[in-house]
Amino acid sequence: MKIVFAISEVEDLVKTGGLADVGKALPLALQAAGHEVSIFLPYYKTIAQQHNLPEACPAQTLFTESKVYHFTLRHMEWRGVNVYFVDYPEYFDRDGLYNSAYEAYGDNGERFAFFSGAVLHALQSLNQQPDIIHCHDWHSAMLPFLLKQDPSGYFANTKSVFTIHNAAFQGVHRLEDIPFLRHHPSILNQVHGGYINYLQSAIECADKITTVSPNYATELLTNLGSHGLHDRLVQRAGDLSGILNGCDYSQWNPMTDGYIPAHFNADDLSGKAECKANLQKRSNLPKEPGVPVFGMVCRLTEQKGFGYLVPILDRLMQHKLQMVIIGTGDPSVCQDLGEFAEQHPDKFAFINGFSTEHAHLIEAGSDFFLMPSQFEPCGLNQMYSLAYGTVPIVRGVGGLKDTVIDAEQNPLDATGFVFFEPTPDALLNCIRRALLAYHECSTRFREMQQRGMGTRFTWETAATAYLSLYESMHA
Repeated sequence: MKIVFAISEVEDLVKTGGLADVGKALPLALQAAGHEVSIFLPYYKTIAQQHNLPEACPAQTLFTESKVYHFTLRHMEWRGVNVYFVDYPEYFDRDGLYNSAYEAYGDNGERFAFFSGAVLHALQSLNQQPDIIHCHDWHSAMLPFLLKQDPSGYFANTKSVFTIHNAAFQGVHRLEDIPFLRHHPSILNQVHGGYINYLQSAIECADKITTVSPNYATELLTNLGSHGLHDRLVQRAGDLSGILNGCDYSQWNPMTDGYIPAHFNADDLSGKAECKANLQKRSNLPKEPGVPVFGMVCRLTEQKGFGYLVPILDRLMQHKLQMVIIGTGDPSVCQDLGEFAEQHPDKFAFINGFSTEHAHLIEAGSDFFLMPSQFEPCGLNQMYSLAYGTVPIVRGVGGLKDTVIDAEQNPLDATGFVFFEPTPDALLNCIRRALLAYHECSTRFREMQQRGMGTRFTWETAATAYLSLYESMHA
């Protein structure tokens, strides 16, 4: 099949979050399965600074009633995949992808509507007629609408798939701020009170809708879990499916990880003990092998469950444990964690920042990994944790529920600890269950570690599921 990805970031090329992991791994898995895959990205400033890329075809021009867009299409071959970049400096030659100093660019709606239109225009210039155009999150969410409205008939046999990576980010913009769409003949059907909701448009226009875990797909059909999109998603329920993201085990493997001081496997965890000692030292915590370390690596936002964690920190410190948290984000959360670290320097460490090396060390050296999320479409850190024998403690939402088996609900297959109620006390009780297992049931705890290390969530499995979906659309 000929498959095109329209996406705003791809790991190894440009990345701000988990979307880039999918943008890298899924195209590579599909290409490895024998399909012809192309990726389309904006030509951001950070890419232009690293790569002086050749033009893929003559200069391009797009016309709307209110503006003329002259842009360049650039090309590189990356790991066997053709990647095309929409080069329009007015929109993409900026320091940030979506924002500047936490302030979203005011013309984001226009920037990414143009990107969607430019992808379709470029495909015609390249004489490519893909079977599937796979769009991701709000940044390419107007592409299914534009594809359906294509007057030329060029894409008559092309189907669109739209993946919701996080329904909380919907791309809501005023039509008057989007010259690229403002005078489109059919755009008023997408406008409500002067605004366009990009995610909502894709839900209405895409041929198929996917999301990144089976449980999150179920949650999206509820009022609570859909962030206000419930009615439209229920109407499209027959076209909605949840396909679990994979994990890149070439990067996250305790036997080969170049970021950690010692390697280990499920049969020999001695290297993990060395990683733990190193983590304690780097975090300025006492080197105490018998004290469980709880690690956390994430964006410091309400979504990640700090509203559950911060209120119970005082009570947690009454237990025999240590905690290391690394991340950036909400200034109020940073302040709370920083103050608490000053008050409990022997038990609690907070690193306001991020480094790949430290993130890998936390995964390798911790005994437990905390993910008490309000919602979590898929989640990747719980997969990393399982691979490193670091037992996850998660809230049973989204992909966390799909990937972690609770010790109390299913002792024989358990890989972690799960709580469900969105309260601080529920998290506290779950952590206490984990502490009890660590201190008093060491054999069962070790079995849980080993079971997790044998668990695999691969991109090959995900790619097979996506291919089945693609093929069903052309049956």
